Amino acid sequence: MRNKFIRSTVILLIGGAITKLLGMIIKIIMTRNIGSTGMGIYMLLSPTFMLLISLAQLGLPVAISTLIAKEEQKEKEIIFSCIPIVFIINLFLMIFLTCCSKFLAFSLVHEPRCYYAFLCMGFVLPFISITSILRGYFFGKEQMFPHVFSCIIEDVVWLFTLMIGIPYFLIKGIEYAVAFIILSNIISELTSFIVLFCFLPKHIKIKKYDLLPKWNTIKKILNISLPATGSRFIGSIGYFLEPIIMTHVLLQVGYSNQFIVNEYGILNGYIIPMLTMPSFFTMAISQALIPVISKSYGKKDYRGAKKKLSLAILLSFIIGIPITFLFIFYPEVPLQIIYQTQEGIPYLKVLAPIFLLHYIQAPLTAALQAMEQAKIAMKGTLLGMILRTIILFICCYLKIGLWALVIALSSNIIFVTLHQANYVRKKIKC
Repeated sequence: MRNKFIRSTVILLIGGAITKLLGMIIKIIMTRNIGSTGMGIYMLLSPTFMLLISLAQLGLPVAISTLIAKEEQKEKEIIFSCIPIVFIINLFLMIFLTCCSKFLAFSLVHEPRCYYAFLCMGFVLPFISITSILRGYFFGKEQMFPHVFSCIIEDVVWLFTLMIGIPYFLIKGIEYAVAFIILSNIISELTSFIVLFCFLPKHIKIKKYDLLPKWNTIKKILNISLPATGSRFIGSIGYFLEPIIMTHVLLQVGYSNQFIVNEYGILNGYIIPMLTMPSFFTMAISQALIPVISKSYGKKDYRGAKKKLSLAILLSFIIGIPITFLFIFYPEVPLQIIYQTQEGIPYLKVLAPIFLLHYIQAPLTAALQAMEQAKIAMKGTLLGMILRTIILFICCYLKIGLWALVIALSSNIIFVTLHQANYVRKKIKC
């Protein structure tokens, strides 16, 4: 079991590295074709698109992975019980985008050229949702290769689609080119679905009874998926409130707008992205951990669950500790190599040891979700966000500049990590 977990993690890491590289190439192709103006429009759309994708998926990959790992004999029931959930959510989102795209473009992002792209999102979301169901199935079966292979093929197909399609639509106008970029996700997601479908076992026989959704199974799915989605929303709300509160109070106590913008840009543009780089590895570990913990916990093998979690935390530390030491003792090296700047070194030195806890937060949260305790994970995220907002508001009045945000962020990481660790310890009786 340990070898299987490590093998799954390694496959996810290698696949993730390849897709990251392909993602960079895709971004370069997009930038060269649509220019800074087109990228500006696309970046205005991205937060809304990411939010809608989270809604369309509704945490189903985590829920399916958890339940299939625990109840293998009911895998058809689990898969087909997701279909009505996906149908209802996507129908609502499509209606919403059809009715509100003009408002989103003209009044929310104040960019009329986003209108067609917002409309196109409604057609893309169902394909993303259906593909996510199959991904959840393979995660639950601890088969990581189909997921990784499908992601690579998806990115390759998307890359060629963009190279062929963008120049054609660019002739019609930049808004049509951006809308095509959104719409082209249908081709890439459909490719990914076909690849995943080819990996499904050939011996599975589907009867009429299997097609009927089971209410008890739907309830189990929603008990895991809704809190998982809720945690993302809570995080989004926290990040939305952060600059509003901080800017309002700092201006009130005498800081200039130029100072706030400059320091906030350093912290959020250089330091936070630098510190969250290792999270790519810990997220891969967490994805591999969910089915393993779920299976052990379902069999009441608490010792086995504890061993798997301990191994995941150990791997996270093995990745995080050398990077943390680099950030503390030689912060100028990664800043110069990646961003060609020396700004923000004090922030990096202080936050580096705190983020070591952040690296183990993902495996702990994944363990709670695997044990069907997603509500507890969401509670920790909610309390952490409230704590962060209160501390940010108070510290801004202390006239310590952007160090107020550093303190608030550190408090959030420490609290949420300890909260998740405490409940994990109780659940697996360690």
